[in-house]
Amino acid sequence: MVAEWHRLASQKLFLSETLLRQQSEAHEPVAEAMRQGSIELALRGRQCLLTLIARHYQYKTAQPRSLDELVELIGPETREARFLAELNRQAGSWWNHLEQLEHSQAYPAVKKKTVSDENIISVAAETGPDRSSSAIAGSLEAMRRFLSDLTAWHDEW
Repeated sequence: MVAEWHRLASQKLFLSETLLRQQSEAHEPVAEAMRQGSIELALRGRQCLLTLIARHYQYKTAQPRSLDELVELIGPETREARFLAELNRQAGSWWNHLEQLEHSQAYPAVKKKTVSDENIISVAAETGPDRSSSAIAGSLEAMRRFLSDLTAWHDEW
């Protein structure tokens, strides 16, 4: 059953990457739909990854929905739990990036204040996760490498 979850996670990453590549050629509303679809597929791939790890630890029916649930299941001292917890703490990691993207897609955009000559103090950059194609592609590639590393770790057993 582990192989099926590996294939499903790989498939989600492939489809996410495919949408991401295609969006550069689309008009804006379609490009945004493809970007959001790519992010959703990446998030689904991450869910598959959590289930894959649980399966590696012989939890045949568990489908953890978060890193906390996975850690509770397999223990905080396991290689995967430590690795993913460290990624979660790193601001620029693929795991943290996906967390930010998930949050940004789950909630409405923050309404911006109107700017006029009377109330302008400084110019601020837009807040939120980097939703550029290159940033998403970087996270997808790092996730793919982790999936490969995960397979290598468990093939050692």
